[in-house]
Amino acid sequence: GVFSTLCAVPKKEGYLGLYKGNGAMMIRIFPYGAIQFMAFDQYKKVIKKQLGISGHVHRLMAGSMAGITAVICTYPLDMVRVRLAFQVKGEHKYMGIIHAFKMIYTKEGGLSGFYRGLMPTVVGMAPYAGFSFFTFGTLKSIGLAQAPQLLGRPSLDNPEVLVLRTHVNLLCGGVAGAIAQTVSYPLDVTRRRMQLGAVLPDSDKCLTMVQTLRYVYQQHGVRRGLYRGLSLNYIRCVPSQAVAFTTYELMKQFLHLN
Repeated sequence: GVFSTLCAVPKKEGYLGLYKGNGAMMIRIFPYGAIQFMAFDQYKKVIKKQLGISGHVHRLMAGSMAGITAVICTYPLDMVRVRLAFQVKGEHKYMGIIHAFKMIYTKEGGLSGFYRGLMPTVVGMAPYAGFSFFTFGTLKSIGLAQAPQLLGRPSLDNPEVLVLRTHVNLLCGGVAGAIAQTVSYPLDVTRRRMQLGAVLPDSDKCLTMVQTLRYVYQQHGVRRGLYRGLSLNYIRCVPSQAVAFTTYELMKQFLHLN
């Protein structure tokens, strides 16, 4: 459970044990966030101009494509982060980010070792990023159309453009994160199991995406298998997405992009 784990990790590894792999995550999040939001805007323009698709559908398509683009570009860092976070004190196989890169490269087949579990990540990222951008964009459009005075305010860089108030942005971003996480979570479980590879005792049963999904379902079922840890991901993902979308909207104003 969430709270028993939060108590157990500091007892065994100190409070810094809760931050294992955080360095790799911080290095990854800068290019990941930048590529995802930049790609979303570019894909949205291309889909609208080249395919003539607009409205809610082009948000879903652009979000999915942006998420896939960002995850492919930053996947090796995500692999290293998961490996570092999984280690238990006294049984360390990796001494840091650079050492983990060297070990995976030399012991697990060179560059291909960094892309273990990429397929479920890509398959899972499409609905996750797609529904995330789709839900946020749809809620924003509905809110500004139905209650512009209550939920909106003039943009800082362009008074003619209405934007959501900060607390409404946070709420819409949180809802978007929760919906996206629920839709794509089984593939997230699959991805992490495949990323851990030989670290797990049953790694030989988790070599492909379909094999891993089937194994987790047969051994643990839906609630304790495919959706194991979802409650913790809500606690982490909802505020994370809320802040990400709100920061994105604010930065667009500060950089005069409205």
